[in-house]
Amino acid sequence: MNNKIQKSVLAGIVGTAIMTVVMMIAPMMGIPKMSPPEMVSGMLGMPLFVGWMMHFMIGIVFAILYTFFVASKISVTSLYLKGAIFGIIAFIAAQVMMKLMGTMMPMPAMEGSKILLAMGSLMGHIIFGIVVAKIVKNSYFESK
Repeated sequence: MNNKIQKSVLAGIVGTAIMTVVMMIAPMMGIPKMSPPEMVSGMLGMPLFVGWMMHFMIGIVFAILYTFFVASKISVTSLYLKGAIFGIIAFIAAQVMMKLMGTMMPMPAMEGSKILLAMGSLMGHIIFGIVVAKIVKNSYFESK
């Protein structure tokens, strides 16, 4: 397997794990509880395990997209800033996808302030993006 793909898969797994931990401790910071795996499994009517698997698969797909398509397009030198920009892109994509999925199937009710939920989700996605960028580094340029 190609080194860029291996780095991307690792980045997706680690980034998703860290983002998930942040979302789990978010209620201690006053942010309402967020659980993407519960949301996905609830929408699909599947067991929670399936929601967890899909949550990590989505993280891996986003990391692969970062490596092969996004990293070369964001022309900043700071990996942290590049990752934060990617995290914002991932956040927007997640919001759009959730809205689209919500029109096709029932969404579980979210409790708490919508603004705080959005801020918590944005924070989690920015952290995800930074972790992905840091692990992947400049693998796009290493192969050139």
